[in-house]
Amino acid sequence: MLTPRQALLLSKVVDGFKATGQPVGSKTLAADPEITAGSSTIRNELAVLEECGLLAHPHTSAGRVPTDAGYRYYVDRLLPEPPREGLGLSLVRREVDDAMRMTADTLSQVTNLLALVTAPPIATTTIRHIEVLLLQPQVLMVVVITSTGGVSKKVFTFDRPVDAGLADWAGSYLNEQLVGMGLGARMLGSKLNDPTLPATERAFVTELAPAFVELVDTAEDTLYVDGAHRLVSEYRFQDVSQLNALMEMLERRVSMLGVLSTALGSRGAYVRIGIENPQPALQGMSLVAANYGLPQRNLGTVSVIGPTRMDYSRVIRSVREAAHELSRFVEELY
Repeated sequence: MLTPRQALLLSKVVDGFKATGQPVGSKTLAADPEITAGSSTIRNELAVLEECGLLAHPHTSAGRVPTDAGYRYYVDRLLPEPPREGLGLSLVRREVDDAMRMTADTLSQVTNLLALVTAPPIATTTIRHIEVLLLQPQVLMVVVITSTGGVSKKVFTFDRPVDAGLADWAGSYLNEQLVGMGLGARMLGSKLNDPTLPATERAFVTELAPAFVELVDTAEDTLYVDGAHRLVSEYRFQDVSQLNALMEMLERRVSMLGVLSTALGSRGAYVRIGIENPQPALQGMSLVAANYGLPQRNLGTVSVIGPTRMDYSRVIRSVREAAHELSRFVEELY
């Protein structure tokens, strides 16, 4: 635990480095009206903070910069609880894709950083409506509309003409049995292979099962990204290879989705600073994320990636607000 004076100095170094990107020296700190100690005392306290691993000398400069551990101490113990602040994000009457894209765009504009939003996995959505359409005597299409507004279509070709009455019955039966059921629900398979049905009807429904089962098996989680250009223009990366590694990671969506999935089990803001990130491409940066979803189930994450000297108070506040707005949006859908 730091003394009040040490905590104040650490906060001032974090704030100063965030504002200028330059090491903060004892003379600058001594000129701060909130710091009443003299220059020699400040230098001694800075040396203690450096010994604790919270500050570092980047080069021969007399100034200090926060380390990853210093930022962690600052975020966990010194950062005041950010107040709620509206982002001006209105998602009313929007489709899911549009809402996710707008959230990423707005969050990136507000923070001037890279914003990412993961869409709800297809397996967590429910079935809203089913259409069984006879296109030709031997060609039939099954249309599945989900609770998120997603529409999938699968065409089936049969060896012999399909009875129109059987197709109409299948549409009614599938709506009666499956509407409201999650695509990832275990009961879905049993509903599609009901032993109490007559043989003809049972065989027909079984043939249509891929329209639902394959929808889950082949679905990929979607990642919405915005603000790469803002991140690059706002912060000059001394290590170009780090920036290249981040861009490559964004291209390999699976890697980034894996990182963000670790935030799904957290409550409140999920913050990983520098070397706390398991992926090498992120170890010189910070990730701030928050979950959105239903009261009893998280469906996805809203996150921001930026340099370790980001404005944590503002970013955490913005990410939380974006997640709150998305939660309100998906509650209406589900």
